[in-house]
Amino acid sequence: MLKYFTYLKNIITSKYTYIAMGILILLGASSILLVDKVIMPFYTNYNEGVTVPDVTKITLDEAEALLESYGLRYEVTERRANSAFPADYVIDQSPVPTNIVKPNRKVYLTVNTEVKPQVEVPKVVDLSLRNAEIQLQNYGLQVGTRSYESSRFKNVVLRQSIPDGATVAKGTVVDLVISDGLGDKMVTVPEIINLSLPQAQLKLREAGLNVGEVKFRPTKDIVPNTVLDFSPKRAELREGETLTLVISERYEAIEQSESGAVIIDSTENNPDSLNTSPPDSLNNQPNNNNQN
Repeated sequence: MLKYFTYLKNIITSKYTYIAMGILILLGASSILLVDKVIMPFYTNYNEGVTVPDVTKITLDEAEALLESYGLRYEVTERRANSAFPADYVIDQSPVPTNIVKPNRKVYLTVNTEVKPQVEVPKVVDLSLRNAEIQLQNYGLQVGTRSYESSRFKNVVLRQSIPDGATVAKGTVVDLVISDGLGDKMVTVPEIINLSLPQAQLKLREAGLNVGEVKFRPTKDIVPNTVLDFSPKRAELREGETLTLVISERYEAIEQSESGAVIIDSTENNPDSLNTSPPDSLNNQPNNNNQN
């Protein structure tokens, strides 16, 4: 055992051991420098870049030739209709011009199409304005001007500038005529006092009027949900106007808190009341025993 430790000690303290370790450290450091400064830059083209040229507003053929002269490739990722450019013109690119990229990098192009896509105009009449806008956008159309006319139902499409079913270019503008919720004629307010709330709502709706706020008033002798009053209190209103109704509700009586009965003790602080003798009327009664 001692011989083994002696042998190990000689190896550790030997100068050849230190020389070998130094050589290994030098080789490791050299390898790291070689990979970092030579191999990786060669593989990734480090310190070598190309400034991306501007290939928009030129034809696709011209853009191809220009990119190849810079050592770059290209790919058409989208064709879009744009009336501001002729057909087959580049209208967008990625990466954008002046960016520095590696050689042989691919540049993605958006090219103007010669034929605009055609879409069928959907029917948006009788839809709410919000739903009509969503519907037109889903079909690739744009909402143009919004003009308003008097009609009973508010924010409902009355007319569209392009009839439904028509085939138009994608991106075409469709103008809408919207209802403002007020009719252009005067209507008579029906008799709704003493009607139930559902009956009053039905009568007002038939007359072209709307029910807005509903207020409640406690009543004792009237069935709940009965119309007591309304406002504005006029015989005629413009079609589509809104009324506020006053409705009866169950009367809940608030019970008063009752204190206990007050008992007045007449004997309190009254010395005369301490006399326990019977009243004179009893003393003056004849003694039946003596008579016997």
